[in-house]
Parts: sequence; structure tokens; C-alpha cells
Amino acid sequence: MAGREMLRLGLAAMLATGLVRPTTVPPEPAPAGFVEAYPSTAAALDAAGAPYARWVAQGRQFLAFDPDGDGRAVEVLGDLASADRIAVLVPGVGTRLADFDRGLGGVARRAPAQQARALRAALHAADPHARVAVLAWLGYDPPDGIATAATPVAARRGADQLGDHLRTLAGQLPATRITLVGHSYGALVVGLAAMEAPPQVTDVVTLGGVGVGADHADRFGPVRVWAAEAPDDWIRRVPQLRLPGVGHGIRPADPSFGARPLPAASTGHDGYLLPGGPTLAAVAEVVLHGATRTAAGATR
Repeated sequence: MAGREMLRLGLAAMLATGLVRPTTVPPEPAPAGFVEAYPSTAAALDAAGAPYARWVAQGRQFLAFDPDGDGRAVEVLGDLASADRIAVLVPGVGTRLADFDRGLGGVARRAPAQQARALRAALHAADPHARVAVLAWLGYDPPDGIATAATPVAARRGADQLGDHLRTLAGQLPATRITLVGHSYGALVVGLAAMEAPPQVTDVVTLGGVGVGADHADRFGPVRVWAAEAPDDWIRRVPQLRLPGVGHGIRPADPSFGARPLPAASTGHDGYLLPGGPTLAAVAEVVLHGATRTAAGATR
């Protein structure tokens, strides 16, 4: 007993003098993919140099950033921490980090960041007081060309990554409503992700979508599926077939699929979210209200 008491007193003395420090429980890690990630992604952007360091200087906020390979980035527009509505934009074939701001082939309307800004502006115009955030989600590695885009492999990987992110958002914001917006091959990513998404995902919007991983909208249960397809979109010429490992089945804009139609002007494959266009305004209505109005004023 005397020895044990001497050991206790000796340890107390060492703690008092700082020779020994008590064991502490490490703090909980910041939730991956939520606002606590902003400082670390800002540091990564800054370390990557131009042009990414400039994005930090501009005050832009990113949940994820990786310059390796084709690169990945997830940018947030708006106050994500207080949002009760979130729109997640997922791009399609050929999109790389280098295209995030400038657009595929240098065409600005193809840039995920430009499209997210256009949607954010349309949402603000429709309801300046709405607590809504827009995510430009290049969180996966899209196929590089037509041959690899004919398979769902990249979409399945992307859907898994998007699903992880959606569960994080749902856990942090359980009362929020999330709309997934996929363009072209990105429609397949959001469709696959929506099938196993948390209940906060209420709507899937496809823009010139090649497929969604199902042959009818009722496969999505309570999730509403919307589809826009421009009359001059080349996606209409893609064969609607699904063979083992190849093809994506029926397009969501095909009437037999049963999606809720969205208006589209003759803007080709890449003009769905152009400012002033009918599709952009309709997508904003879906994000805000889970519905859109036809020209006759009826709600669908």
C-alpha cells in the first residue's frame, strides 16, 4: 500500500511539473464533405498553385479538391450550413478539373462552375429569401470518350461516391430537401445514386440524359424524376439499348419512361442551363418547390 501511495504521489508531482501529460481523447474528425472541410480544401487549393490558389483568394468554398489525374472538385455556392434546399449538379463525359471553370473545349456553358452559378442566380431571382445551396459536383472521374461512356462502370463508381456525400449531407441537415441534377452521362450517375439515397433526396432532374439505370420512373419510388431533352440534342440519336456491360437503356426523356417533362429550347446538348432559357427556370422551380408550372399555369 505504501509503495502504491508513493507511486501516486510521484505521478501527481510529474503531472504538476509538466514532465508527464495526461492522456486526452482526440477531437472528433470533421465530417467529410461538409462545411468543416472548407479550411483543409482551401489549403489544398492554395498548395496546388495557379489557377486554384486564385479560387481561394476569390473566397470560393470547396468541400473536396484533388488535382491528381483528371482531378476532382466540389464547389458550394450559398450557405450550406443553413440550407433547407440543396441542388447537386453532376456533369458528364470528358469533364476534368481543368474544365471546371472554363468548360470542356473552352466552352463556358459546359463548365460545372458556370452552370452552378447560373442555377444559383435563377434560384435567387425566383426567391431571394430561400435558404438554398448549389453544389457543382465533380466528385467522380467521368469517362474520357464515347467508348468508355458506353459502359456504366464510371457511373457506378460515381454513384457510390455521390451516395457517400449525400449521406453526409443528410446526416448534417436532416430537414433539408436535395435535388440531383445530372447532365448527359451525369444523369446515369444521379439516377444510380438516387436508388439508394437517403430520403432527403426528393427529386432527380436529367438534362439530355443518356439513361438513369432504370427503364421506368416508378423504379425510384417516391423520388420524382424530371427530364429535359432539347429537340436538337444529339443524345436522341444514341441507341436505347442495354446489353451486358454496354448501353444505358431507355432515355429518361422518352415518353415511355414516365418522367415529368421539363421545357427545353433548341440549344443542342450543352445549353440546358443557359441564363434566360426555359429549362433553367424550370429546374429552379423544381429545386424550390418540387414542382414546375406549365405555360398554362398548372403545377405538375
